[in-house]
Amino acid sequence: MILLRNAGPRSTTMILSVTSRLLGRGKSLLRDPFKRICIDMSSSAAPGKRLRVLVDMDGVLADFEGGFLKKYRSRYPHEPHISLEDRRGFWVSAQYGRLRSDLCDKAISIWESKGFFIDLEPLPGGVQAVKEMAQMDNTDVFICTSPIKHYQHCPYEKYAWVEKHLGCDFLEHVILTRDKTLISGDILIDDKPDIEGVEPNPAWEHVLFTACHNKHLSVHPPRRRLLSWSDDWRAILQSKRQ
Repeated sequence: MILLRNAGPRSTTMILSVTSRLLGRGKSLLRDPFKRICIDMSSSAAPGKRLRVLVDMDGVLADFEGGFLKKYRSRYPHEPHISLEDRRGFWVSAQYGRLRSDLCDKAISIWESKGFFIDLEPLPGGVQAVKEMAQMDNTDVFICTSPIKHYQHCPYEKYAWVEKHLGCDFLEHVILTRDKTLISGDILIDDKPDIEGVEPNPAWEHVLFTACHNKHLSVHPPRRRLLSWSDDWRAILQSKRQ
């Protein structure tokens, strides 16, 4: 960026106008574009202090498991189902397939259906926590979520869910990726126990968010677990600033 030391009011207005366009359409979480640039520049003067927090969506912010079970039982009322207390393993369809082979495809049909992702209820405290994070000094928050391969409805509904519950500002802070190991960050809060991809050593620390399917797993140091959004997530963020 070129700074005009002796720029007059008209030049300053032009700079701010161009800056606003470069930052993208719509509002940003920092409403003043020039302030946003100044903050980004100042962060480089204090390396290690600014945090980038990646927050998963399904099972962390949105109640995927509860939403699935409700719609599955509604669509297939006479088929066997697995209670939340009995859920084991990240892949819902795999556990249903072990009950009976054809139930695997029936389970998948639920989250491939129109309206599944947009209808998911927020998990308690998650929306409020993410909004609070976004207002913290030297903290950048992104929703980092993996769309399903059947993409007819999922990507659109994930964006719609974010806009509905977090506001349009957060649309600039959504990352859709099938491989989270490629995303740079300090912390990834995610309910999937093992996150693998092409990058063997991701930049982020994976904090396991407790869900019905992983609560029975043991987590040994240095790995950490966030029991819920009422757990002390602020302390986890603070530990990464030290």
